[in-house]
Amino acid sequence: MGPADTEVMHDVFPFLKQYKDGTIERFIGTEYVPAGLDPDTHVFSEDTIIVPETGVSARLYRPNSTKSGHKLPLVIYYHGGGFFISSVADPKYHHSLNKLVAEANILLVSVDYRLAPEAPLPAALEDSWAALEWVVTHSVEEPWLKDYADFSHVFLAGDSCGANMAHHIALKLNGSKLGPELKIEGIAMINPYFWGKDPVGVEITDHFRKSMVDKWWTFICPSDKGCDDPLINPFADGSPGIEGLGCSRLVVVVSEMDVLRDRGMLYYGKLVSSGWKGNVEVMEIKGEDHVFHIIDPNCQNAKSLFKRLASFINQPS
Repeated sequence: MGPADTEVMHDVFPFLKQYKDGTIERFIGTEYVPAGLDPDTHVFSEDTIIVPETGVSARLYRPNSTKSGHKLPLVIYYHGGGFFISSVADPKYHHSLNKLVAEANILLVSVDYRLAPEAPLPAALEDSWAALEWVVTHSVEEPWLKDYADFSHVFLAGDSCGANMAHHIALKLNGSKLGPELKIEGIAMINPYFWGKDPVGVEITDHFRKSMVDKWWTFICPSDKGCDDPLINPFADGSPGIEGLGCSRLVVVVSEMDVLRDRGMLYYGKLVSSGWKGNVEVMEIKGEDHVFHIIDPNCQNAKSLFKRLASFINQPS
């Protein structure tokens, strides 16, 4: 490439650079680990294509000791990464989900949605919705779903932008044709990635991190609404009412040191006062930052979080 080709068009520090010729150079979330039996947790995983037209896949997890016919709660999981980095094969996500599956004794479908900017939003949301459609249409064809999934206990879960997608998917489910076929019992939102033009909480004084997250979002979603686009701000003009969430239980997990903490707390407070008929709770992890449980799933706070999520998922109806 010549000098013009290597000119940086977007520097999304510290995650990627986009060059003038369209080339994307990612610095984080590109590592790969294959599916299979994890010797530490005894969780087994395998990959499967769920949308052949786009190549979207999923990684399925279950405790290896589970006998065929023994039904487990089904969790559809959306990984984080700001909509533009990481994958289901990222070692950090793979190891973290092995821990969660072992602790909660669940069947988990981790969705490998397409990333921006190669596949601009709303591609990730479309893929996440397609994953739910795949679960429904393959419930009697896919051996793992047929043999192990308890369709009376289905959950959405995700961290960061994955929690954002769980929010949008749950809103779309309410009133959709898919809603009656796949009833979502609960949602676990871990360090949810919501944002907005006007600063709240720590954003008011933390100008550096506010501007950094502003830049991330406008790179991913260059709309005329900026950081008040309904895709990132659930309370902006044009956003659907939060009281329409299609589930009966929800837990919001925030981390004390996370710049997104106050947005998670705002979401919790708005949901409580919205008239939504479900039960919502909040859990704050002291002394931790964004997606700490992905970065170090072996730390004590991560273990406590996995136990809390297991309790949430396995709570009697």
